[in-house]
Amino acid sequence: MKVLVIGGGAREHALCRSLSLDPAVTALHCAPGNAGIADVAELHQVDALDGKAVAALAAELGAGLVIVGPEAPLVAGVADAVREAGIPCFGPSKEAARLEGSKAFAKDVMAGAGVPTARSYVCTTPEEVDEALDAFGAPYVVKDDGLAAGKGVVVTDDVEQAREHALACGRVVIEEFLDGPEVSLFAVTDGRTVVPLCPAQDFKRALDGDEGPNTGGMGAYSPLPWADPKLVDEVQETVLQPTVDELSRRGTPFSGLLYAGLAITSRGVRVIEFNARFGDPETQVVLARLRTPLAGLLLAAASGTLADLPPLRWSDDAAVTVVIASHNYPGTPRTGDPIEGLADVASQDAPDAYVLHAGTKHDGDDSRTVVSAGGRVLSVTATGADLAQARERAYAAVARIRLDGSQHRTDIAEKAADEA
Repeated sequence: MKVLVIGGGAREHALCRSLSLDPAVTALHCAPGNAGIADVAELHQVDALDGKAVAALAAELGAGLVIVGPEAPLVAGVADAVREAGIPCFGPSKEAARLEGSKAFAKDVMAGAGVPTARSYVCTTPEEVDEALDAFGAPYVVKDDGLAAGKGVVVTDDVEQAREHALACGRVVIEEFLDGPEVSLFAVTDGRTVVPLCPAQDFKRALDGDEGPNTGGMGAYSPLPWADPKLVDEVQETVLQPTVDELSRRGTPFSGLLYAGLAITSRGVRVIEFNARFGDPETQVVLARLRTPLAGLLLAAASGTLADLPPLRWSDDAAVTVVIASHNYPGTPRTGDPIEGLADVASQDAPDAYVLHAGTKHDGDDSRTVVSAGGRVLSVTATGADLAQARERAYAAVARIRLDGSQHRTDIAEKAADEA
């Protein structure tokens, strides 16, 4: 099978790495990719938001499967264009991707499906914003209705900061604060059958101790030793399957990756948000533990045959990923800084630890020099017999990497490893 992956972040590098290890994959392509993905896939330039261009590239390459990684192309309808060209595509339709593209739409679907979530108001005027903030009180949770690259949510005790964010967004969802630990649960679905993956936990705040501003994610780990063993079955029954069934009932079946961001509250499991694609950085740790070949799983979802697949196989190992970010992230990041130490990790830490590239590129014509090209630059991922060993290996690899002005959290999975 020839496979084309659309995207260029660490999520896509994790997907490409797993696909490159799949014996069924005879040729692997990625557009646009990055400096790290170039080691495992042939890179191509394409406008990822142009469905016709993506479909034309897939046809030219003879791809038997296209995997759309980021949310923006899905919301733009790229998966529809690929399917219209007769090529199997892993990723929901434009209509179904509204589950991530509009928080208000997601709340409406959850109401129809009876899915437990936070009480909320959709606000479009300053008066509605003030009423909603007053109704819920602190901590205030304000979410941009549309896509915001993981940075559209503000959680604060400062009512003025909450109001400022709400007014800057235009259309917002303001909701009650959900207490308790958060869990990310991915599920592969063909629109009928739902196959959950192993849960993970990510770290949204920029600084140790969950301090600082929200980011796209600074690290993740899996499994979750503190979680109820029945959690996945419960979420499958009360969240995932009802949501897929509700979208099908509405005539907009969801095929692809359904990502449920969950809060394990004192009143039970509640959905914080849905995403319509693999999450970053949770994908890095989930795929590190998946033993079932990835291409066959995603093709089954794209072709409507998930029910025929045997149960997924998983490693007993734990996985930890630590994000190395640019100077000033999540503000405007500094880019163009050389990255050193990548070869040291490859020679001294592999296969237990490896580097997945996010915001990187080659420095001009010099393919040996890799420079930063975004906010989140690298995801250093490691596996081990338990979380403590995986953490130790991940941070040992992080210590080999040199990027001027870079930042990373030092407490990823620390508490879970101590309690395991």
